[in-house]
Amino acid sequence: MPHISEDRETILRQLQEAELAAAKLIRGYSRQQLNWQPDDGRSWSVCQCLDHLARTNQIYSQAMLQAVAQKSANATGTTATAPGWFGRWFIGQMEPQSRSRFKAAKTVMPDADGDPEGTLQSFADSHTELRRVLDCWEKVDFNRIRFRSPFAPVLRFTVATGIMIINAHDRRHLEQARRSTQSKNFPDA
Repeated sequence: MPHISEDRETILRQLQEAELAAAKLIRGYSRQQLNWQPDDGRSWSVCQCLDHLARTNQIYSQAMLQAVAQKSANATGTTATAPGWFGRWFIGQMEPQSRSRFKAAKTVMPDADGDPEGTLQSFADSHTELRRVLDCWEKVDFNRIRFRSPFAPVLRFTVATGIMIINAHDRRHLEQARRSTQSKNFPDA
């Protein structure tokens, strides 16, 4: 299992890259194309992938914001993320190349039909919430503050791990959305 450590600028760059990738995904396609579901409707459309990410990121970011707000300022702050072995493993399960599949909670199930521009804006807004968490980077140690997973309450992650889970999860579903547009049955217009 590789060691994972990222600084604040790398994390912010990954958020920006995800937003640019999402904008590129919807550019030039019709609403019908972006709502088309591959595998005879068994897989998510581009809009559904973005909607799912927006919902998930919002809930995860709120849980992390609450955890950070409960801690007093720490002079040391965070220098880099340092997930433990379980956090590194879990992050790896979120990456696009992982074969692991997870059932999405009802609260983050995407709408069947979405407005591409509105969905893209919701996705960007979900990163705004995560940036609010990152605003506390120099005030508290994200490697020590834990929060309960909003989707599996038995799991507790550090805020550092939660941030990296969001970025890996973004990459996973952006790749899924990209593959949708490359499908041989993708509609012409």
